[in-house]
Amino acid sequence: MEFWSPNSPLGGLTHVKSGRSRRESSWDRTGGNRDFAVVEAGETAVLADIEGAGIIEHIWVTTRCYSPMYLRKLVLEMYWDGEDNPSVRSPLGDFFGVGHATCAHYVSLPLSMVFGPRRGPKGPFAAAMNSYFPMPFASGARIVLRNESDERIENLFYYVDYELTDEPVPPDVGRFHATWNSAMPCEKVVHESNEERPAPWDLPGKNLTGADNYVILEAEGRGHYVGCVLNIDNFDASNQTYSWPGEGDDMIFIDGETWPPSLHGTGTEDYFNAAWGFPSGAYAGPYHGISLASSIQEHFGLWSMYRFHIEDPVRFTTSIRVTIEHGHANDQGNDYSSVAYWYQLEPHAQLPELPPVVERLPRRWPEHGLWDE
Repeated sequence: MEFWSPNSPLGGLTHVKSGRSRRESSWDRTGGNRDFAVVEAGETAVLADIEGAGIIEHIWVTTRCYSPMYLRKLVLEMYWDGEDNPSVRSPLGDFFGVGHATCAHYVSLPLSMVFGPRRGPKGPFAAAMNSYFPMPFASGARIVLRNESDERIENLFYYVDYELTDEPVPPDVGRFHATWNSAMPCEKVVHESNEERPAPWDLPGKNLTGADNYVILEAEGRGHYVGCVLNIDNFDASNQTYSWPGEGDDMIFIDGETWPPSLHGTGTEDYFNAAWGFPSGAYAGPYHGISLASSIQEHFGLWSMYRFHIEDPVRFTTSIRVTIEHGHANDQGNDYSSVAYWYQLEPHAQLPELPPVVERLPRRWPEHGLWDE
C-alpha cells in the first residue's frame, strides 16, 4: 500500500525527506520593523546569493516606487551555478503575470498577484507577487533586482524560500529559465480585400510560413517549454470594424523544423484555453487565465493573459521557437510583449539584453482605473 499519491500536488506531503529549509528575506537585522531594502536609482539589490545544491521553492516580492510605470523599469534576473549570463531576465511586473507596467489581482498555480484598492499619498501600492516555479541549482543561485527607474525603490520586501541538499542534482534536472520579448508595434501585414466587412473566417490573407509571427520564445538546447504570459495593447484593427486580435494562431516549431510546425493552433483565445473573444473578461485559473482584461464589449484596450503547460509541457531536443500571429495572418499592428518560461539542460543560449527603458514602456498608461491623475 502506498501512503502518498505521486500524481497529487498534496500527496507528496506525507513523505518525509532529507533537506535543510532556508530563507533569504529583507528582515530588519537590527531587530526593528524596517523589514525592507531601499534601492537607489541605478543600483542593484541582491535578493539571494546561495551556495550549495538545492531548489528555490517560493519567491514573494512587493515594492513601492514612485517612478511612473516602474514595474517595467525594475528588472529581475536569476543566475544558476555561477553562470555569467542569467537564465531569467524580465521586467518585474511582467515576470509575475501582468504586463503594461500595471498590476491586477489573480491567482494561478505557479504565479499570483495579490492586489487591492489601497492607496497612499502618491498612488496605489504595488501588488504582492508570488512564484512557486521550482528552481533547482547544483552549486549556487543568485537573484538580483536592478532599479532602472529614475527614482529609488522606497520599499523592497522579499522572501526567497529554498531547500539545500547534500545529494547531487541529477543530470536530467533542467534549470528554470524566463525571458521577456516585445514588438511595439508588431509589423502589420496588409492583405488586399474587396469585402468591406468580412466575417472572421473570411478575413483575407494566408500564412504558410510563420515568418512574420510574434516570437514568444527562441531557445537552443534540450528541455521543455512550460508556458507564457502575453500582453497586447490592442489599438489597431484588421479593417475598420474588426477590432479583435484573437484570430492569430499559435505556431510552435520544434528542433529546427520549418513548415508545418509540430503544434499549430486555431486562434489566440484558443491557445489561452478560452474561446469566442474572451467573453468572460478577466478570470484566473490554475493553468490559464486573463489577468488583465479590457472591456468584453470593446476589444480595444490592454490585455494580459497566461497559459502554463504544467500538464502538457512542450518537449524539444535541440531548439524551440514559440510564435503567435498578431491578428489573422499578422494583419494587425498592435503592441505585443511577453514572458516565456521553460526548463532546459545547460548550457543555454545567451539571453538578449532588454531594450532601453524608454523603448519598453507601454504606449498607454495609466488605464483601467488603477491610477488616478
